[in-house]
Amino acid sequence: MKRSLIALIFSLVALLGTMAPATAKEDSVERLQNAGNVLKEIMAAPDNGIPEEVLDDAKCIVVVPHLIKAGFIVGGKHGRGVASCRTATGWSAPAFVSVGGGSWGLQIGAEGVDLVMLVMNDKGLQHLLSSKFQLSGEGSAAAGPVGRHASAGTDWKLNSELLTYSRSKGAFAGLTLEGAVIEQDADSTIAIYGKDVGFRKVLIGDVKAPAEAAPFMSALSMAGHQAATHEARENTQDKK
Repeated sequence: MKRSLIALIFSLVALLGTMAPATAKEDSVERLQNAGNVLKEIMAAPDNGIPEEVLDDAKCIVVVPHLIKAGFIVGGKHGRGVASCRTATGWSAPAFVSVGGGSWGLQIGAEGVDLVMLVMNDKGLQHLLSSKFQLSGEGSAAAGPVGRHASAGTDWKLNSELLTYSRSKGAFAGLTLEGAVIEQDADSTIAIYGKDVGFRKVLIGDVKAPAEAAPFMSALSMAGHQAATHEARENTQDKK
């Protein structure tokens, strides 16, 4: 009886061990699809989304579908997403990230929002490539401008390493993420790439995008092309 129980326990452990990778992969594939949907919806609503000229200037983009913000007296944020950077041949394969961080304040309840972060300069790029960094200090991150065009009065081209946005109930708005930590999501990386591929290696374009990333890469390419076309059209009109 005792031996049978022990055998049953080992069988259950082995079964769970085979199920865990499949679950991690399914979650990661779903995240890629959801991130692609967020990008499509950004470009489908230019009056209430991220200005195309801002997206066109971005060096990298990080999309976290359904970031959870929750708190009672002490609040926190946590979510998992994907990142991609511009390379000489286009956008890099997706690198998996997690975003977490706490904040103090009087708050209650929970809310799920889509988070989009745009890396705007070389300093922000190097921070992202480091695999783990915290958003803190002046110039680290700022709420990004919203609308069809970025206001000339904003300083989004000057000092901010990252511009951050949140979307709740269909509308995008600038979001402040002071204190949030962005780092590589190793579990999802292994689930999709089959091994712990280096975060920097993926984002600089040394790794081929897997088949599971096709919906996200397609949405990213369309968003980038639409932004670049808009920028070229605006420049042409300015010269007339």
